[in-house]
Amino acid sequence: MDRWRAVRSALPTWLDEWLDVVVPIGELLLIGMIAWLVVRSIAATARTMASRYEFRRLLWSALTGFAAVGAVAFFAAWSVLSNIFCSFLIFATKPFRLYDQIEVIDSADKPGICGRVVDINLIYTTLQDSNPASKNCLLKVPNSLFFQRMMRHWH
Repeated sequence: MDRWRAVRSALPTWLDEWLDVVVPIGELLLIGMIAWLVVRSIAATARTMASRYEFRRLLWSALTGFAAVGAVAFFAAWSVLSNIFCSFLIFATKPFRLYDQIEVIDSADKPGICGRVVDINLIYTTLQDSNPASKNCLLKVPNSLFFQRMMRHWH
């Protein structure tokens, strides 16, 4: 310490003032260079390990696993997405409107779901059942069913 004070006292005053600025900047630059070298050495080590131990296969397996999970989730949500898309088709093509009387049938010889349309939302169309035995009963019909079955329509 005494030696450093002796060196600093021998310097001109303007240079002594600059040392208060230059030394911290030099320390920051030195720390930055060391950090850069550490990052570069870690990256080089990771590349070497990846080529030696074939981490690429592990990465590929992880990516295909995530893709498979995403595909399963998509197919699980398919019916909901189908009903939402069909609701847009119902609003766009207007095969029926509110308060219309409709019947969704499987075949011409069997009775189907019959009722008056009281609500159309993104997933279901609500029908008020026209069967006298079940008066005031509401039927919630998935919107995709209107595009999979035949339909009778009365205005």
